[in-house]
Amino acid sequence: MRLNVPISAARLVLPAIVPHFLAAYPEIRLEVIAEDDFVDVLASGCDAGIRYDERLENDMIAVPVGPRVQRFAAAAAPRYLAQYGKPEHPRDLLNHACLRGQFPSGAMPPWEFERDGEKLRVEPSGPLLVRIGAAADLAVDAAVAGTGIVYLFEDWLRPFFESGALEPVLRPWWPSFPGPFLYYPGRRLVPAPLRAFVDFIKAAGDRD
Repeated sequence: MRLNVPISAARLVLPAIVPHFLAAYPEIRLEVIAEDDFVDVLASGCDAGIRYDERLENDMIAVPVGPRVQRFAAAAAPRYLAQYGKPEHPRDLLNHACLRGQFPSGAMPPWEFERDGEKLRVEPSGPLLVRIGAAADLAVDAAVAGTGIVYLFEDWLRPFFESGALEPVLRPWWPSFPGPFLYYPGRRLVPAPLRAFVDFIKAAGDRD
């Protein structure tokens, strides 16, 4: 069985699922292709994929997988904040060194924030631009070194918050968004390994 997933899902979602699934179904061989390009799962030879709901085709069947609510977070090293101050409002980021991400298409998504019904998008600049997903760790490492402010999944940054290597920035403004979905074509016979995986995910969701 082949899955196409974003790098964030390979890092943040699958580790809590795959080992238990393979232990329950030792006869199944699972191949995971992690990339952040949106692909046609059938054309790429995959049985299913993981994506967020806004990127799903209409003829796909979607099954919730992983956390149902996630957040983006902004963070910086204590040394950076001591030297340059802590932003109090998202627009303050326009005066800070920010570590940006770029999709394979070249598009740079804005940093989104929300608080008490107010939603803002800012497009800060900074000394580092990395490929979203594939090179996100480089942006985190640069933030830890005091180079600037990083914006990423809260779950990705949590270990650095816990260790004190990074401090939360603009926490009241962190936006929430729905968690990912496993998706697969609805117009074909579902292979037995994929059916087992879907049932396993549904059962795990019921337990949660």
